[in-house]
Amino acid sequence: MDTIFALATAQGRAGVAVIRISGPQAVTAVSKLCGNVPDQRGVRALRDDDGTLLDEALILRFIAGRSFTGEEVVELQLHGSPAVVNAVLRRLGDMPVLRHAEAGEFTRRALENGRLNLAEVEGLADLIDAETESQRKQAIRVFSGALGALADAWRTKLIRAAALLEATIDFADEEVPVDVSPEVKALLSDVVSQMQVEAEGVRVAERVRNGFEVAIIGAPNVGKSTLLNMLAGRDVAITSEVAGTTRDVIEVQMDLDGLPVTLLDTAGVRDTDDVVEGLGVARAKERAERADFRVHLLLDPSAMIDELGPDDLVVQAKADLYGADGIAVSGTTGEGIDRLIAHVSGRLVSKVGQIGIAMRERHRVALVRAMGYLDDAMLALEDADAMADLVAEDLRSALRAVDSIVGRVNVEHVLDEIFSSFCIGK
Repeated sequence: MDTIFALATAQGRAGVAVIRISGPQAVTAVSKLCGNVPDQRGVRALRDDDGTLLDEALILRFIAGRSFTGEEVVELQLHGSPAVVNAVLRRLGDMPVLRHAEAGEFTRRALENGRLNLAEVEGLADLIDAETESQRKQAIRVFSGALGALADAWRTKLIRAAALLEATIDFADEEVPVDVSPEVKALLSDVVSQMQVEAEGVRVAERVRNGFEVAIIGAPNVGKSTLLNMLAGRDVAITSEVAGTTRDVIEVQMDLDGLPVTLLDTAGVRDTDDVVEGLGVARAKERAERADFRVHLLLDPSAMIDELGPDDLVVQAKADLYGADGIAVSGTTGEGIDRLIAHVSGRLVSKVGQIGIAMRERHRVALVRAMGYLDDAMLALEDADAMADLVAEDLRSALRAVDSIVGRVNVEHVLDEIFSSFCIGK
């Protein structure tokens, strides 16, 4: 396998920059920079091929099998000057035994060498991208192996069930003293119930990773844009006494109690002859329908609302002018803003409580496929004349679906998409 190198820290000026080298020629390459490579760690002078001093660096050496990639790895901790980093990278790039790493190649090698499974790789990608506390917690659960451990537990139960069934096949001509059906049914029922919980939680887990959407909707000039500006703490939307000022959906990203939230300010909903405003109203309705829930901003909170969702909030607008009744806010004075945020956060936190460990659509699809096979198997077990070998085949198919979650079976079609999201040094 080629020996690869890359800058593992962000570009630009910093206190420290880290360059990672991984592969069979890692020690040989670094020895050309500093003479001798320490067994574990040490400070060395790095020199160009003509002996010019490039920098003094802390060198860390990781033996094969004990490194992130599973290969021989050497890391150079340099002073974080762009000039120093570029000089060292240029020196490494001139060495014929090295080549520059591709995006995600270090992590891909960790997968190929058995240091990480596919679910842990996805957790690592999400951990790198995490911007809120909930995203960090969700990613660290998967990166630490929780999903892999759950898949292993399912695998153990399915293998046990398959072994019991295949025992009846192997000894079909003999008397088998024990009826295995009750134990097999119990094992399958337990696995299916756990899978159902995980599959149902994937959509919310994806929202934690990508962000919830909360749409602010209401009639023109009811104060939606003023409220959005107050929530954002800056002027992100144009406000005016003229109705219909907002023509498009305006988005503001926020962190609410550790949850990523995108607030949507939509065009005021009303019948209009203005073609452009009409397009804005249509877009507002479409986007609001796709949001996780809606904040209906009304001057009269007792007014009838079409298609009020179970999680939607009805909020009285312009509380500074019309008084307060129920949840009431004023985008001008800030009255009721904290209470509104608390209600929005409460609804989102209740949704997050539904999250399991599976967090991607790929996981959900694999779980649904596995549950389909297990449902078929349990249905067949209800038939006293069912052929055990056909039920066992359903279990083997379910096992393959479970194994695809952690990458034990061929998942080449998803690898390129996953690793393309990584930075070069990871």
